[in-house]
This record gives sequence, C-alpha cells and structure tokens, in this order.
Amino acid sequence: MRKALVPVLGLTLLAPTVFPTMASAAESVQVKSVEFIGMPAPSTPDEMAKLYTTASLQVTYTDGSVRSFPLQYKMLFKSTDKVGSMIAGVSVDVKGNPIVDTSVSGAPVPFVSDDPDANSLMKIEGQAPTSKGGNPLSLVTHYEYVTLNNAGKSAYGVVPASMSLTTIDQNKTTGELVATDLKKIDFSGVDGLWIPCNGSLTPWNTHLGSEEYEADARAFEADPTKSSVYVSPFAKAYFQDDKMAGNPYAYGYLPEVTVKADGTTSVVKHYSMGRFSHELGKVAPDQKTVFYGDDGGNTMLFMYVADKSQDLSSGTLYAAKFNQTSDTNGGAGSLQWISLGHATDAEIQDYVNKGLKFSDMFETADKDTEGFTKIKTYPSGKIEWLKVKPGMEKAASFLESRRYAAMLGATSEWNKMEGVTANAKDKKIYIAMSYVEKSMEADTKNADPIDEIHVNKVRAGAVYQLDLAGGVKDSAGNTINSDYAASTMSGLVVGKDLAKADWKGNTADDNAIGNPDNISYSEELRTLFIGEDSGMHANNYVWAYNIDTKKLSRILTTPAGAEATGLQFVDNYNGFRYVMSNIQHPGDEMILSDALKAQVSPLIDKYWDGKRSGAVGYLSGLPTMDQMLAWKDTDQSMSPLRSTAEVKGAKVAWNDADRSITITKGSNTLVVKLGDSMAKVNGQDVKLASPAKVDNESAVFPTATLMNFLNK
Repeated sequence: MRKALVPVLGLTLLAPTVFPTMASAAESVQVKSVEFIGMPAPSTPDEMAKLYTTASLQVTYTDGSVRSFPLQYKMLFKSTDKVGSMIAGVSVDVKGNPIVDTSVSGAPVPFVSDDPDANSLMKIEGQAPTSKGGNPLSLVTHYEYVTLNNAGKSAYGVVPASMSLTTIDQNKTTGELVATDLKKIDFSGVDGLWIPCNGSLTPWNTHLGSEEYEADARAFEADPTKSSVYVSPFAKAYFQDDKMAGNPYAYGYLPEVTVKADGTTSVVKHYSMGRFSHELGKVAPDQKTVFYGDDGGNTMLFMYVADKSQDLSSGTLYAAKFNQTSDTNGGAGSLQWISLGHATDAEIQDYVNKGLKFSDMFETADKDTEGFTKIKTYPSGKIEWLKVKPGMEKAASFLESRRYAAMLGATSEWNKMEGVTANAKDKKIYIAMSYVEKSMEADTKNADPIDEIHVNKVRAGAVYQLDLAGGVKDSAGNTINSDYAASTMSGLVVGKDLAKADWKGNTADDNAIGNPDNISYSEELRTLFIGEDSGMHANNYVWAYNIDTKKLSRILTTPAGAEATGLQFVDNYNGFRYVMSNIQHPGDEMILSDALKAQVSPLIDKYWDGKRSGAVGYLSGLPTMDQMLAWKDTDQSMSPLRSTAEVKGAKVAWNDADRSITITKGSNTLVVKLGDSMAKVNGQDVKLASPAKVDNESAVFPTATLMNFLNK
C-alpha cells in the first residue's frame, strides 16, 4: 500500500494514505482523556547537568485503548550561539551595536546574556516563507540580564537588557522548529529596555513584555551614584555616554512589541498600566482586562481595565485589598479593588519626559506625623511617611503606583509574585507566588503599618487561583467595567518544605512544586504548566498540573542551578503543538552538597560553555486533538529500549542465546526477540507495529507499546 508521511511534532510516522479524519473518527472513537506521565527526578551527576525529558502524554480513547506520545526537548539555540550573523544574547546600545565588556585588560568582548526568559512564538499573517521551505513563524525572546562580566564579577542591572526577534522555520511534515535568522528589537525610541523578565502573547498577537525590579526613584534622587539603584550605569552603557545620569521613571513598565509581516517591529511602553516590578502582564479573554505579577517583597496585586479591547494605551488602574479568610494551603480571601485613577500613555509619558522627580510628587516625614501616611512597600522595603503634593495625584498613581496604592489602603504584603496565566472556560486567573513567607507571615512584632496577610509559611511557594466575575464594584462602590474582575483568591498548587535537606540538597519535596515562577495554561488539555525558579530544589523542573484530576507530573528537568523560564503553551500552529521553555544561568548558586557539586559542576561547564550559556527551546511530541485521533492505531516511532525502560524504574535483561530482551517492572514483564513482530506482555501475545531491532548499537522498540507497558 502506498504510504504517506504524517507530521508528529519532531517524529516522522509512516501511516496509510487514508486515515481517520476528525469527522469519521468521531463516529467510531473519540478521545476520552489525556494524562501526562511524569519523569523521575535526575539522580546521577550527568543527569543533574542536563536539560532533558523522558515524560510522555498518555491518551485514553472511548474504546478503552491507550496510546502514549513521548515528549522530546529540542534546543533552538544557546544564548551564546550565532543565529545568522547575530549572537543571540548579545547586549546592544541605543544604536544597535554590541556593548563591550572591558573588565579584563586587553581582552575586550561583547556582553552576552546567559539569561533568556520570556518567549512569544507567533504566527504572522503574510510572513514570507523561510529559506528552508517550511512554515514561517516568529519568536520574541527576552534576555533578562547578564550574570557576570568577563572578570567574573556581577554585571546584574548595569548592562542594558535586550529582546530578539528570531525567524523560525517550521517543518511542514514533522513540525520541527529551526532558527534561521535573529535580530535585536530596537528600543531606542523608549529609552532602552530595563530588566525584562517574563512576558506573554496578547490575544491580538503582539508580545507584551516587562520591566522588573523598578529602581527606587527616592533613593536615586538622594544619591544617583548609589550602586544598588543601577540607573546611571545602565544609562551610560546604553547611550554610550559617560555624562548620562539616567531617569528612573523611564523604566518599570510593560513594553508591547508588534511584529509585522516584513520582519520589522514597533515598540511602545504602556505608561498608563502603572510602574512597579513587572514580572509580566496577562490579558484576560475580554482583551482589555490585565493582571500582573509584581516581583519582590512587600508587593501588590494590580489589575488594569483598558478603555477599549486590544488597546492598552489608556485605562483605569486598580490595586487589591486582601481580606483573608484562611491561613492554610497558601491562604485564601476575598479581593476588594481600589481605583488608582485613569490615565493615557501620553499623559504619563509627558511626566517622564519633563524629568519629574520623587520630591515633585511627595512630601516626606521620618516619624508618625499628622497628614502623612505610614507605608512599607518595595523597592525601599522600609517604613516611609508620605504625603502627596496637591495636584500630583495622577503622577504619583502611575509613576509610584505601589507607594500611592499603599497610601489608599491596598495590601502591600505579597512576596515574590511571579507568573500569571488565564483559564477562559472557567473564568480563572492563576498567579505564582514563589515564596510564601516574610511579609506574608504574621507580623508578630507589630512593626509594620498593616498585617492583612498572615498565612502559614510555605517557603516552597504556591500557585493561586483567582475567580473572575462581572459586576464587581470597587472600594468606592463604582462598578468595574470588566466581566473579568477577580473577586476571590486561594491556594491551588502548594509546595512542601522539608525539615532538613535530603541527599541532593533539596529543602523542598522533590516530588512537589518548588518556588513556582513561569506558568502557562492549555484550555484543551485542561493543564496548568508550571516552571520553577527554586533555591530549594537541586534541579528546577517544569510541571504539568491537571486542574480536574489534580495530578502533578514532572515533564522537564533543568541543569542544577538553572531557572526554568520562557514558558509558553502553543496550542496549534499549522497542526502542531509546543511548550516553549528556556533555561537561564545553569550552575548558578547550586545547593548541592560539596561532594556532589564537585561532580556536577565540571559537567555543567562542559555542556553549557563554562556556565556562560542559557538555552532557548521547546518540548515537542504533544499531539493536537486531530493527531490523537489520526494516529490512534499507528506506532512507527521507535524508542531506545534500555534507557527508556531504566528511566522509568524497570530492569532490563539480555539473553544472548536467543537474542531476547526481558523488561521487568514490578510484577509485569515484557519479553521480545530482536526481529520479531510479536512480544509477550505478562505471557500474552502483543502484536507490534514494527519489529524490535538494533539501531545505532541500541535496541529500539515501538514507542507506544513500550510506554503503555512502562506506565502500567
């Protein structure tokens, strides 16, 4: 029979020319459920130094049959790689030229980031085909900072960050992605880019970036040379001008990047969305309500409601007051929204361009004083007494959003508020809180201005769910113009602290989340993807959490000391699914024991360019619903038998006499002879789609049959 190639996300399957379509398949068999089958935690030094997966997606059909689809991690490039003519992670100045590191005398080199973060893989209508003949896609990626200079000293904050736009070729048959060209996105029109952390793809197909850890403008005004503020060295490096002092109010916003069909980009900063430590902004399904992560200590929960859908240039900013009802499982409570006022980007940008200073907006005191409000917020982290000067309310609201909101009564006790994602069907927002501690614990010393959050400490963190509704009124009794305002907040997925470190150095349970950071959600798979930035796990992971079954599955492990970043679930581009996922700073601040670190560290140096490289890549192998049905009865993909089985905890034995292999897992056995198209599972004959064989000196076996056995 004539065979045809069928795409399978990086795997090429042979199948009959005619296979079930969605319509014909639905008449006979449908997908009943999907389940991620997780992978073990790395246990050897080599595994601890690598970025890999052995997880799979298991599909159960209405006829009772089961099919497994193995996942694969594929790297697009390292941050130190050249893609086309450009080094992916190179830092550039206002003219687009590489910024040179002269920290080692006589050895100038460009600054190159080891910290790729957010990804927005997007499909741009009208984009020209790539030179490889596949489907053209575009990828926006953040490079958050540079960890070290060439002399080995910290370069955090002082070297301007960047974003890249990569042209991606998507193979039409396999779905494999290949980076063909990369260029830096021009931020010269908005004074450069400040510490871009996470980001998201808007419903109208633009990239919504971030500027994290906004500089303390009060501290900057008092001493512009203060090293921890970073503004002046940042400005000098970006503008290549030693006379530049910089302006803290130029940074701390959400930049929106529009990618055009001809490969050019345009950038705006949304000053009306507030200035604070933007982890990211996530647009709700109404295409005008936005929720944020606000990273740091003593931070806030903000919400923005734009005047018009698909237009973030004007709107109303809100901050939440949290009314706690439970202190367990990360805590729970209701939310009351305080309006901080309405503004346009142009209005707030005008304040920035005029050089407005902190002292132009606020009077200060150094003790309890009539007319002054006592607050404590990031970035100062200290008690402050403030009064807004007459007529400066709008400027204070949008340039000092957290300070102003605290003065109005918003809760300023959140800690390490990170990623945000949306569940449209259930009308929920999910928010990661990396460390549930410090300002979120009870103030036993009565030292702080407020104590509205006093939950039980969970250093391993939690992911919260926020319930969304229409008709919600703000604190003044006015109805919020959104059907997606959050009304309640509660812990959903919570980490588990350990009383003492285990053999790897973990201080959080290795089989539960540890310090969640990036999160993304799949509507069709009903799955929340969670990436870690943990100082409590020896290796950080990406997890898949089914919101219906509550099952948590580890689907990716990163090198020790690396952070899992750039998480984006891509439902269907030209018939293929992906989970975009990066790593940054491999080998940084490892928590392994000294003996284990001595084994792992040289391997990380080997695999990750002396700990100088981050990676940009993706998980493939996730079939779309069409593919789940079309490939139900095909299994031409082959997997290495021994390594796949042993990773799943099975034992493998070779019998040289009859060239047979026996796999034992628990009370179950699988026996197969090389070249045979039949195997025995627990003594019963099982027909194989392809015979077991030797490929590249390793025995390989039909993937689905092997995974079905190993997952028993």
